[in-house]
Amino acid sequence: MREGHQGTGPGAITPDGCAVELYSRLPAGAEPDVIAAAVPEGAHILELGSGVGRMTHPLLDRGFRVTAVDESAEMLEHVRGTRTICSPIEDLDLGERFDVVLLASFLVHAGDAEVRRGLLRTCVRHVAEGGCVLIQREGADYHTDLPRERVDLSGFTVRIVSSEPVGDGVHSVRAEYEFPDAVWTQTFRARPMTGEQFERALGEAGLRVDRQLTEDGTWVRALPLS
Repeated sequence: MREGHQGTGPGAITPDGCAVELYSRLPAGAEPDVIAAAVPEGAHILELGSGVGRMTHPLLDRGFRVTAVDESAEMLEHVRGTRTICSPIEDLDLGERFDVVLLASFLVHAGDAEVRRGLLRTCVRHVAEGGCVLIQREGADYHTDLPRERVDLSGFTVRIVSSEPVGDGVHSVRAEYEFPDAVWTQTFRARPMTGEQFERALGEAGLRVDRQLTEDGTWVRALPLS
């Protein structure tokens, strides 16, 4: 288990506190549409932190090629129809380049700044010339609009219960997922970043923000520095 991370509930729990069965139940949402609108048709996507394939499978259905990477073998067992690689993202070095590198799930906000640097270096190491990196970041009020909950149309409730500072600009966040037949919790560490801090972190790794992909700014297209 990664330091400061914990998960509870039925089934296997990954090193960052994610429950495999929980993520196998979560819908893809609008993310595949956001990605598809930002990249060329048929692009080869390196998906970092794919989990069970929540976005992998809809992207494959849209005609993209996807290489799915996750540090959890239990997660990758659920991915079908494409190449999978079990590895921590920050250690990944495939010796290949991809049209698109995808870093979703707010991973760029890793509480450990060195892990974040490793994640972004992996993005730069694997993006092809003329390619792009798509990054999902936290919304402006992610750590302040608390507690909050959302009832999904499919019948489960997700709550962000708390976000408590634990030092060095890092917060401990607790989330709950309540289904009619099961409840899961996840506690993880996240580092809030202003827009300026986000752009500085990308710049240190050799990336620059090209444009925002969503009105709320939570999805960003980044390009390698020339």
